[in-house]
Amino acid sequence: MTQPRGIRNCNPGNIRKTKDRWKGLRSEQTDPEFFQFTEMKWGYRALMRTLQNYRRRHGCQTVADMIGRWAPPAENNTSGYVSRVCREMQVPSTCVPDVDDRETMCALAAAISEVENGLPADMKAIGEAWELL
Repeated sequence: MTQPRGIRNCNPGNIRKTKDRWKGLRSEQTDPEFFQFTEMKWGYRALMRTLQNYRRRHGCQTVADMIGRWAPPAENNTSGYVSRVCREMQVPSTCVPDVDDRETMCALAAAISEVENGLPADMKAIGEAWELL
């Protein structure tokens, strides 16, 4: 069985290619749509940094706000995505996560990774990612 794209790319959040030059990118980017990282910790770091920037730069407050930007309705079942992330985190969609709290951000990254890839998140890599922020 083939691994999910996000796992193959070490990009568990399936972050689309942009002009951003993330730390830990593979020197050769062969996926036409999504970033590819050298290790999972770098992909999780990019995921968490993006969520922090959603708060700091784009005014996203709640989990629902963040997921609405992360997985827009034009491409996703956003309400279902929000429900799954909130169920994983055991919080309401109106929860305002502390983007500077390790436990909160690791749980949010893990929930997004599970929705994106259909597999349990790599908690070791998530912890390593937090240390790289």
